[in-house]
Amino acid sequence: MLLVGMATPAATRAQAPGLQTPADQEPITSVPLPPVADPLKLALGERLFADPRLSRDGSRGCSSCHDTSTNGAGSNQRDAAFDGSKLPLNTTTVFNAALSFRLNWEGKFRSLETQAEALLENPGIMGTTVNEVVSKLSADADTARQFRAAYGHGPDGASLLDAIATYERSLLTPGSRFDRWLSGDAAALSAEEHNGYQLFKSIGCVSCHQGVNVGGNLFERHGIFHPLASPTPEILRVPSLRNVATTPPYFHDGSAPTLGEAVRRMGTAQLDRTLSEEQIEAIVAFLNTLTGTYRGAPILAAPP
Repeated sequence: MLLVGMATPAATRAQAPGLQTPADQEPITSVPLPPVADPLKLALGERLFADPRLSRDGSRGCSSCHDTSTNGAGSNQRDAAFDGSKLPLNTTTVFNAALSFRLNWEGKFRSLETQAEALLENPGIMGTTVNEVVSKLSADADTARQFRAAYGHGPDGASLLDAIATYERSLLTPGSRFDRWLSGDAAALSAEEHNGYQLFKSIGCVSCHQGVNVGGNLFERHGIFHPLASPTPEILRVPSLRNVATTPPYFHDGSAPTLGEAVRRMGTAQLDRTLSEEQIEAIVAFLNTLTGTYRGAPILAAPP
């Protein structure tokens, strides 16, 4: 998570929670409902997401690092490669990933399909190839039947990646308290949370964290004024702040253990501001309102 932004004039007096500006004038928009999808493809994609046959040695599936029963990621600073070494970057949540303009920390991928293929073939993550996975799945009569029902033919590379991407597109988390506030429910935010949102806008966090994903729609350099975290990669895709309260630790290297610490360091590194404890608490209170729901239940932090 990065609260990357540019310095702007000091905060003005916050509005009272009941004095809302119209939602279409706010820089953040609500998370939509998941797109309509073929239920057979969706069910297949969900099954494949958890299938350990997608890894080289059958020891892990996509869900091993992206736990959709909690925060869509995990609680590790950095997940482990096959040899036990740490992966270079913190694992980002799969929730709402479909709403970002590029995928992964460096924004290398423009579609969920290309990202899925790259992760399958990454030697430290899944360590296999699409063809090897297709061969395994084709040998299983039940799985082959499920592909035929969904796609009209047995497993192949295109249908494998499409099914996974179809499932990932369904992983949207509407219904946050902030989105309810955007919809006109003035009571959805407390005075402190509303003040935190006004501060988030006035000091410049919203310069890079805006839109439906509260980020995820541009690139930015970190450590503009002062060092923030690991110096590489220097340019990152600004991450989404949706559900951010549930996804510690923070930053691309996982070096900030708490949301308050992340806000403090972001203020210094990106805005050249020393935030007071009161300001940090207010911004954190606002960020807590960005926690949405999946399948009718609030997103939860992963266990430590």
